[in-house]
Amino acid sequence: MSPQSQNPAESGHLAFRAPAFDGIIAYCDGGSRGNPGPAGFGVYIQDSAGSVLAELSQYLGARTNNFAEYSALLAALEFAIAHGHKSLRIISDSELMVKQMKGQYRVNSPELRPLYEEARRRIPQLDHFQIQHVLREKNRHADRLANLAMDRGTGRAPAASPAADLSPPVPAQKAVMLRGFVKGGVVHVLGGELPDGIFVKVIPE
Repeated sequence: MSPQSQNPAESGHLAFRAPAFDGIIAYCDGGSRGNPGPAGFGVYIQDSAGSVLAELSQYLGARTNNFAEYSALLAALEFAIAHGHKSLRIISDSELMVKQMKGQYRVNSPELRPLYEEARRRIPQLDHFQIQHVLREKNRHADRLANLAMDRGTGRAPAASPAADLSPPVPAQKAVMLRGFVKGGVVHVLGGELPDGIFVKVIPE
């Protein structure tokens, strides 16, 4: 018997197969027309079998590309945590964000630092987290959703229904406690204003 035809067990070498990923996969993308300019993100989420779980998108106002990319990451993390998914794989065409999240690049931008830190706070709520860089052509679904968000925000497409726009807002750089009330499913803030594109935490009283 030639070495090429030997059984691995007979040759004294055992072959191990890595376990299949059993979690959700979120394709994330963000864009800005002008950088900074009208910005939005898209997140296309599948289960491990390839079934579509959600399509998230949101217009962010005048922001940078990198801000929008991080906003997509935060939306994917929020979805996974809120729906009880413990394993999450992020697919992104933002090399900067992926390398920053892996610790290969430092985060020096004052605009991005709060978003990076918020992502780092959320990741430990999962049992398993991966982030992977791909070329833009392999991220078409998320790119489409990001462009739809920018089109909506600039009046080039109809506004999304609440069911279609599932993503949370973007976190503010500093926590501020404001009071308000809900009417018709909309939160109305009392005694203050909130800028577009921030995260809010609503605590019923």
